[in-house]
Amino acid sequence: MTGDPFAHLKAVQREAWAAFSPQATFTVPPAASLVAFAGVRSGDLVLDVACGTGVVAVTAARIGARVRGLDLAPALLTDARKNAALAASDIDFVEGDVEALPYPDATFDVVLSQFGHMFAPRPEVAMSEMLRVLKSGGRIAFSTWPPELLVGRMFALVARYQPPPAGVAPPGEWGDPTVVLQRLASSARDVEFHRETMTAPALSPQHYRSGLEVTIGPIAKVVAALSSDPDRLVKFRAELDALIDKYSSRNLVQQSYLMTRAIKRA
Repeated sequence: MTGDPFAHLKAVQREAWAAFSPQATFTVPPAASLVAFAGVRSGDLVLDVACGTGVVAVTAARIGARVRGLDLAPALLTDARKNAALAASDIDFVEGDVEALPYPDATFDVVLSQFGHMFAPRPEVAMSEMLRVLKSGGRIAFSTWPPELLVGRMFALVARYQPPPAGVAPPGEWGDPTVVLQRLASSARDVEFHRETMTAPALSPQHYRSGLEVTIGPIAKVVAALSSDPDRLVKFRAELDALIDKYSSRNLVQQSYLMTRAIKRA
């Protein structure tokens, strides 16, 4: 990543997200929702950006799409390849960066991202790259976390305790339709939004938070950084538990998300 001002941040992200795989179980149903919302068809050439463990990629491949997957974290790609093999899906997974996609212009019929591209530090670069590799008339679709709901508020809490480097856009902005429309600007048409909710079983907010601390990169980083300041760590955990509790009912944590779909202009 020579010349990339955020090369260090991306190296940190690559390491921080390596332990995400246990959370992928909860993202399997949303993967099916995203693939359906995007209108993926058999024969489509599809790119899954920030593919993680490949739940979106495998879902698309199982309906007959030809799929490529890309992610920063090699550890997650190892699991993605295992998931594809179990499903007998022929998917090409590569390590890479959404801000520098290793594909020619106008390659794909559909470009997807589930809770992934939103962590790129420069939204304008990520959006430009995703649209660059998409064919004219092709479909772009992604799932993101609204800033006013649980996950968006969790990342805002994390940022208060561990502010991101200067120039890094908050990931929750991708969950604001007004911001998304601005980022798509004149490059896409027929923009549509749809909200759904992902649930995760949890015996208590504390149980759920303890899982986040070892699987969700930004939260794990804050906990590690606060390990030398026990009082602040207790405060952070208490605030996170209280936030989770607001979205918990009957041993389920409700995580509502936004799906966006658009067509690239000619």
